[in-house]
Amino acid sequence: MLIMKFAEVDQYVGKELGVSNWVEIDQKRINTFAEATGDFQWIHIDTERAAREMPNGKTIAHGYLTLSLIPMLGAEISRVEGVSRGINYGSNKVRFTNMVPVGSRVRARQTLKSAEAVKGGGIQMTNEITIEIEGQERPACVAETISVIYP
Repeated sequence: MLIMKFAEVDQYVGKELGVSNWVEIDQKRINTFAEATGDFQWIHIDTERAAREMPNGKTIAHGYLTLSLIPMLGAEISRVEGVSRGINYGSNKVRFTNMVPVGSRVRARQTLKSAEAVKGGGIQMTNEITIEIEGQERPACVAETISVIYP
């Protein structure tokens, strides 16, 4: 894990901060996400129908489930020391570029694109997060996320 000092965050702009550990996407996680969001589309939760009708015969993770893993996976990659609080500010863009079949393992790769001072002494950080699927060339998701941290 990369540990940055608050005053030195700008030194990491343009650099890859690291890669998380792999996490398995099992059917329980997919079903729990469906319950939390109300997204019960059959491609996610109906294993029998997926076995018959999906190209690989498996259910797939929700795109937003994949996106929602960013905070967990990002916490494995880097941390900024001397931060009293941080907020998610938003995303500039999110693209779901590949399906995540149940049983797949994914991980995040993070690059700091910018770090700019904001009111109140904070730093607005823009990161590019790529969610990779083990054994596949094309990633599941590429997202440009924005967060603000304060000392």
